[in-house]
Amino acid sequence: MPATSDVCVIIAAKNASATIGRAVASALAEPETTEIVVLDDGSTDTTAAAAEAADDGSGRLKIIRFSENQGPAAARNHAIAHSRASLLAVLDADDFFLPGRFQRLFRETDWDFIADNIVFVDEAGAAQASRAVPRFQSQARLLDLKGFIEGNISQRGKQRGEIGFLKPVMRRSFLDAHGLRYQDSLRLGEDYDLYARALARGARYKIVHGCGYGAVVRHDSLSGSHRTDDLKRLFEADRAMLADPTFPADAAALIHRHERHIRGRYELRHFLDLKKARGPGAALGYMMARPGAIPAIVGGILADKTERFRPRQATAPADAGTPAFRYLLPAIPEPDQQ
Repeated sequence: MPATSDVCVIIAAKNASATIGRAVASALAEPETTEIVVLDDGSTDTTAAAAEAADDGSGRLKIIRFSENQGPAAARNHAIAHSRASLLAVLDADDFFLPGRFQRLFRETDWDFIADNIVFVDEAGAAQASRAVPRFQSQARLLDLKGFIEGNISQRGKQRGEIGFLKPVMRRSFLDAHGLRYQDSLRLGEDYDLYARALARGARYKIVHGCGYGAVVRHDSLSGSHRTDDLKRLFEADRAMLADPTFPADAAALIHRHERHIRGRYELRHFLDLKKARGPGAALGYMMARPGAIPAIVGGILADKTERFRPRQATAPADAGTPAFRYLLPAIPEPDQQ
């Protein structure tokens, strides 16, 4: 990877005036960043002005505004179309890069997508992450489609930490060669869908366990408040992959597994929505008319009812003044950090 690699950082933002400045500043601080495209996706606050206030005057920041919200996939596609850099890096509007992220990533070669570890922090921890997150060993490895799909099927009772959360740098040339972009209709799992289609077409997706991306955990985040219809669109995206005659046959079983997982979540959510809106009779009628959905609905309800009785994993209290960092991938500190 040449030292002169040019990166466009894409930030889709809606009502992110409180955090967009930090995101923009962290991207501008990376010498490899030649462009930043902020797509203000129908905000009703001062997101665009806050992004502009973080500009360093280098001419790298571009701000585009949608008058109406179109969703993260459409926003990112529009940003890609209005960028020129050979490498594309997605940054969420309330997240940030740790210093030196691109330099560490680009030590690796032979990849089409490359991602590093994510540190999950609260707002207080975000202020300390740049100096408090230790350096980890790279432990570079290639991610195949099987590992990716399995890493995106969440398990009840375990901390959320799907592989699909990773934020890879992507080669524009690979996306263009295979006609790949985000699916505009998806508002949940748009990253998963793009990466799965890329891996099915032979993308070399490399992961390093060193940490360069900070994700701020919020109780009101969009990822934690998706709509029932968003789940429906996601399993329909799996079905679209399976219906594609160019999709590798040996990957079909993997996608089927993910489709069943998401469809089960949808059936449970739709059942509960019906019960709330139209009463138990309507919900039971829906379930009985779809025998295939019964296991997911009944299993989900039972699991929710028994959740309170499950033992919870004890966590050691943090030292006073020490932020609570959690990492998506297991990591080993570099020798001088131990």
